[in-house]
Amino acid sequence: RLIQEEKYEEALQVAREQVEGGAQILDVNMDEAMIDGKHAMVTFLNLIASEPDISRVPVMIDSSKWSVIEAGLQCVQGKAIVNSISMKEGEEPFRQQAKLIRRYGAATVVMAFDEKGQADTYERKIEICQRSYNILVNELGFPAEDIIFDPNIFAIATGIEEHDNYANDFINATAWIKQNLPGAKVSGGVSNVSFSFRGNDVVREAIHTVFLYHAIRAGLDMGIVNAGQLGVYADLDEKLKERVEDVVLNRFKEKDGKTPTERLLEIADEYKGGGAKAEETLAWREAPVRDRLTHALVHGITSHIVEDTEEMRLEIAGAGGRPIEVIEGPLMDGMNVVGDLFGEGKMFLPQVVKSARVMKQAVAHLVPYIEEEKRQILERGGDVRSRGKIIMATVKGDVHDIGKNIVTVVLQCNNFDVVNMGVMVPCNEILNKAKEEKADMIGLSGLITPSLEEMTYVAQEMQRDDYFRSKKMPLMIGGATTSRVHTAV
Repeated sequence: RLIQEEKYEEALQVAREQVEGGAQILDVNMDEAMIDGKHAMVTFLNLIASEPDISRVPVMIDSSKWSVIEAGLQCVQGKAIVNSISMKEGEEPFRQQAKLIRRYGAATVVMAFDEKGQADTYERKIEICQRSYNILVNELGFPAEDIIFDPNIFAIATGIEEHDNYANDFINATAWIKQNLPGAKVSGGVSNVSFSFRGNDVVREAIHTVFLYHAIRAGLDMGIVNAGQLGVYADLDEKLKERVEDVVLNRFKEKDGKTPTERLLEIADEYKGGGAKAEETLAWREAPVRDRLTHALVHGITSHIVEDTEEMRLEIAGAGGRPIEVIEGPLMDGMNVVGDLFGEGKMFLPQVVKSARVMKQAVAHLVPYIEEEKRQILERGGDVRSRGKIIMATVKGDVHDIGKNIVTVVLQCNNFDVVNMGVMVPCNEILNKAKEEKADMIGLSGLITPSLEEMTYVAQEMQRDDYFRSKKMPLMIGGATTSRVHTAV
């Protein structure tokens, strides 16, 4: 509607909100009968390119018309993703489109769709994906890492028995693709799975959350989903979670003489309109302040974070504590819960980004008190000498820096000198800056999986360089995709 009315600034604001909400890819679709799709696509992509806070994430050029996709490829900045190509018109058009995508240096979504139609069973999904992969990789030399299979997510709980295993089929096909088609990624339109419950946002959110929990474990790399319509798996109402899980996994087909869909329908109205959620929202405000801080961090709630942080600061000050203890204690305890839930697949990346924003707001409230404490120590003739100098940078190819900036503040509050180099910093610049500043440590940050390879590269270059090897300089890494295992290896 906004594009049709040529309200491009408002459309850009929608895109900005999606990115701020944690979207990792921005899907742009101009398939509307009443607009010129090619013109609208080119206009909007050019506008996005002039907005750094939007263009920092990749664009997915989404259209059912190949002419619109090609127009988008010709003007998009950076590496794009095409959504999508398939074999629905046969192998030859599929080959031609794939060759053009490769020429433009883009990745592509490949639908599980052939001359017979969309794949709706596990067997059809893996058959079409295997056939597509053979043409793309073995015949055309298309990079496997630029292939994103979409094995089709269809609505479950429709009341039609043939639809009951749709979610399971997708999850199992995802696992098969990851095991048998090396390098390929898997994606899907998550909101499709809950379409039967449109109008009941609480149940839909629960279905999305449960479905993603199991699909990610099977190997799902990405999903098209409104970042604001995801719950925390561990926090779902137990009764609702159990019945949603029965529907998603198509289990206990006859329990108490009822199907999983019938059992979910029995309780769905209890959650309509968000009544249960509203009750829960009010309840957490009655908890002790430490628990409120954890709740706000886990759920990404900023509305009370400043007042709760201040209450915690006063409580700690009353016991003779320091402002920094609010960060090192209750706030870090809350972020540890977030980290554990994310590691277990019970929280998703957009939610972690929201949690980091809450943490950032809480830390920002405390910084003036920490600085004032330092000033008073100096006035009394005390010592706040530096404990060392650290270079901090988000590695090349990654634009995420919320977590890094929080760590930077915490380190500075603990009397470390920190040189924050920002985002997208190449290895050679990091190492040169460390030498120039005579740093004691290097800290690397990154949110996306490819950042792990860049971190490894920096570590290897430090090993090759006599300067760093002789100093045995520590390398600290952090970010959502890092792990103890990866760090050790």
